[in-house]
Amino acid sequence: EVQLVESGGGMVQTGGSLRLSCAASGFTISRYAMNWYRQGPGKERELVAALNSIGGSTNYADSVMGRFTISRDNVKNTVYLQMNSLKPEDTAVYYCNARRGPMTYWGQGTQVTVSS
Repeated sequence: EVQLVESGGGMVQTGGSLRLSCAASGFTISRYAMNWYRQGPGKERELVAALNSIGGSTNYADSVMGRFTISRDNVKNTVYLQMNSLKPEDTAVYYCNARRGPMTYWGQGTQVTVSS
């Protein structure tokens, strides 16, 4: 059974840091593009960070560039999102996503709340 399980969310003050984890089972993350999305209150879901399967190149939304870092541990089959210098506008449910061709998997999401 394919599963993506996020953890590490919570409440933090402005300027704080959090590290989200996404533990995958049922498939090998190194063969998939791994992404983090978020959906804030009243907003559409947006792509925050992407990690390509080939070469390991990364891409970030302009709003998080220089503050967030996506990485993976192939041994643990886990993807991470390190979030620094958090702002209230980063408040959202964060979702892990895996994509390979027509196949795409989603986690259940983890809430991140940044207080001012």
